[in-house]
Amino acid sequence: MKDSDFELLVTSVKQAGQIKRGEMDPARKLEVRAEDVKAIRAKLNKSQADFALMIGVSVSTLQNWEQGRRQPEGPARALLKVASVNPAAVAAALDPGQGTSPGVANGARRR
Repeated sequence: MKDSDFELLVTSVKQAGQIKRGEMDPARKLEVRAEDVKAIRAKLNKSQADFALMIGVSVSTLQNWEQGRRQPEGPARALLKVASVNPAAVAAALDPGQGTSPGVANGARRR
């Protein structure tokens, strides 16, 4: 690794620490508002229980997001962003009721 690349990496790690401690604002921040989560679920025509199961979170977590008590983080936030732009793709990829997955023999349904 070049010294310049290593220095950039060290600087990046230091900045991440400053952001985590609240000493520095992140360059960009994605927030998913409560009404967005509910709207995404509505686009997919799913109950809270079905949507929570589909995206792999508990119903109480989903309810906390929808009521604004908590914010989705990490992969959940990214998944919700994709679902807001293309709900059909998320449903096709994650909903076991959407049919078969590619490469599954004899039309067996995904579980």
